[in-house]
Amino acid sequence: MGVSLAGWLPGVSLNAAGRAQLPGLVARVARRLGGAPLAAVVASPMARAQETAAALARAHGLAVAVEPGLAELDAGDWTGRSFDALGDHPDWAPFNSYRSGTRPPGGELALEAQARAVAAVLRLAAAHPAGAAVAAVSHADVVRAVVAHALGVPLDLQHRLPAEPAAVAELEYAPWGARVVALGPGA
Repeated sequence: MGVSLAGWLPGVSLNAAGRAQLPGLVARVARRLGGAPLAAVVASPMARAQETAAALARAHGLAVAVEPGLAELDAGDWTGRSFDALGDHPDWAPFNSYRSGTRPPGGELALEAQARAVAAVLRLAAAHPAGAAVAAVSHADVVRAVVAHALGVPLDLQHRLPAEPAAVAELEYAPWGARVVALGPGA
């Protein structure tokens, strides 16, 4: 059956590989912070994001706040289906090449997911003092969409951006706009 599209399936936890990546993620975030405190940890409501956020929060003595705007792209009827099975769906190839304009059956456009995630990140930036570090834990497509927005890159080119599991994307929001400070698995 191969790998499946977890999407909004409830109760999908990190697998063994994901759990094994948590100590490295916590260390990379600490390195990026350079001894500065983490002001908050917020996460998508999906269980796997909550587990990742919990590891960061524990390391900084914080609680995890849930931010629905950081939720995974709603894949609708494709949720839980294997990538192999989706390969035969007539919208699968267009979805992967024209993500901004191809809606999964019963799901949301990537543009809609981008708009809600960027709005969430901007709310988080506005809710904390300038220079405060906030960890926002989300999912690969959502992270790419937020980074694409910060870079001014069209959403349909988002797959050119790295978003490996447990990678760090560091963004800075200021009155003049957004800046990508670091991006990738070693960030």
